[in-house]
Amino acid sequence: MSQPPRLIAFLIVPPFVLLDLAGPLDAFHAVIRNFGETGQTEPYRTIVVSEHGGPVETGSGITLHTEPMRVLDAMQVDTLIAVGGAVAHRPAVPAEVSEWLRAYAPRVRRVCSVCVGAFILGSAGLLDGRRATTHWLDTAMLQTCFPAAIVESDPIYVRQDPVWTSAGITAGIDLGLALVEDDCGKDVALHAARRLVVFLKRAGGQSQFSPPLQAQVAAGTPFGDLHAWMSARLDGDLSVVRLAEQANMSPRTFARSYLARTGSTPAKAVERMRLEAARFALLDSEAPLKRIAARVGFGDEQNLRRAFQRQYGVTPAAYRERFGVGESA
Repeated sequence: MSQPPRLIAFLIVPPFVLLDLAGPLDAFHAVIRNFGETGQTEPYRTIVVSEHGGPVETGSGITLHTEPMRVLDAMQVDTLIAVGGAVAHRPAVPAEVSEWLRAYAPRVRRVCSVCVGAFILGSAGLLDGRRATTHWLDTAMLQTCFPAAIVESDPIYVRQDPVWTSAGITAGIDLGLALVEDDCGKDVALHAARRLVVFLKRAGGQSQFSPPLQAQVAAGTPFGDLHAWMSARLDGDLSVVRLAEQANMSPRTFARSYLARTGSTPAKAVERMRLEAARFALLDSEAPLKRIAARVGFGDEQNLRRAFQRQYGVTPAAYRERFGVGESA
């Protein structure tokens, strides 16, 4: 006897990005369509709810029809996915939504969030003591707002049952496919991914898309002038002794001051700056890895490969294949 379809409920709190909803929603509907075309019982049905129901406008100006969230009280929801819940990198979750979700969550097998939907879960206390993620722009704010959470800035999604959280925008598709794989197996999820023309599991984490060092290099930030000097000399001597000399400090004072003001050691900052330059070179050129490694200060391509894999979770060649202008040499 076939199982009844699992009900996947999307709880949206405006303002929100349309793709945060549409991405995972279409991941489930890709499965629904695939099963329907083969005459099989569809494994999912979906519903979109908001606090009061009715029309809800997305950040792109498109209006969606929603049901009031309290209709779920009479339904058997398998998975609830929160979308939205922050504006200008600050939380914007109505108290009534938080209170309802806090009471309703124990009835649901899985509670998930896409992007800043993590703020909705956090406001209901569902992130306390749990690993979680959100869009890389908002991880610091999420940690500040919910200090009992264990916020991670790099993962595309984080699973700590029964709570799943994902990074921003297209990462909602990754989350949706992961949920499908968990329910229906890899083959079903892979078929859905092919239908959506995406990778079932993308390589690397959010750090391959975020520009953390660009802000550090900007003038006016701690050691901004030094960072600008460093960025123009990535293939040169950037030892602590040389950096301290440029900053007019003793090496010991410089290392201590740099760590205190930037939260990073000088050596780690140099490596990340070189990796950032290598990443853009992979995206914007077809230069061989050997040449890129020398140009950005890694010396040889083996050093570049090791550092790239450590930081981004993917090899330079794989990164270029997915995102660059040509194939690596």
